[in-house]
Amino acid sequence: MNAVTIRYVLLWIISAAFLAAFASYASVSTVNLGRPEFITGYVLFGLILALATLNARKKLSMVPLGRSAYWLAAHVVGGVAALGLFFVHTGNLWPTGAYEQALAIIFYLVTASGIFGYIIQKVYPKRLVQTELEIIYERIPAELAEIREKSEAIIIECTEKTGSDTLSRHYIETLRWYFRRPRFFISNALGGAAAEHWLNQSSQTVSRYLNTEEHKHLDNLNKLGKYKLKIDFHYSCQSVMKYWLLTHVPLAAGMLGLIFWHVIVVNVYAV
Repeated sequence: MNAVTIRYVLLWIISAAFLAAFASYASVSTVNLGRPEFITGYVLFGLILALATLNARKKLSMVPLGRSAYWLAAHVVGGVAALGLFFVHTGNLWPTGAYEQALAIIFYLVTASGIFGYIIQKVYPKRLVQTELEIIYERIPAELAEIREKSEAIIIECTEKTGSDTLSRHYIETLRWYFRRPRFFISNALGGAAAEHWLNQSSQTVSRYLNTEEHKHLDNLNKLGKYKLKIDFHYSCQSVMKYWLLTHVPLAAGMLGLIFWHVIVVNVYAV
């Protein structure tokens, strides 16, 4: 096992021991008519604050504060520990009271978005590497515009050389839609092959009506189309990774705000 895996295992062991200790404490304290929710609540509050430091760590990536892989491992394990401690603190899956329920909803949303983000960060980079294409997200619109210009140039050249408008009419009725902007977003995000099937079907449909010279232009058009497949895939995956963070972080910030207010209210009205 490498260093990251070893630390991961150690973190899980520590986390399990941590949860077992607080679950045991809460159980014993409740039996003795104690108020374990105060201790577990403050510990949960501290743990959530610690988890929030990962975002600060990302903004300070130039500062030598340890490998980002270690921070991610701590964030993942800490997030699972926070979920377990939340159940220990509330005593059930769904608390009573409107404010507590609102806090539970946003806590679950943060947890769910965190799990989703962890999965896509593990899956998407590997899929993007398999395309054998590297492209910066902000560069994608310009790249698509260039492909669109090339595809239109192919159609114009085909019409001028062959005197036939079969391929051009097919382009206007079908392919222009495809080349205009990124397509098949959901299919690409889910790892589907709808775009490839659509492109192949489109090519097979028109190919039977083309002569030898037109087939050459269709082949060039298909090459551009298959190259665009990769760019569309990058657009879908990179968009999900980009906008997931813009969902998870604001939700986490909103949850921290509700928790601060919850702590204040509990201390003001505590008996």
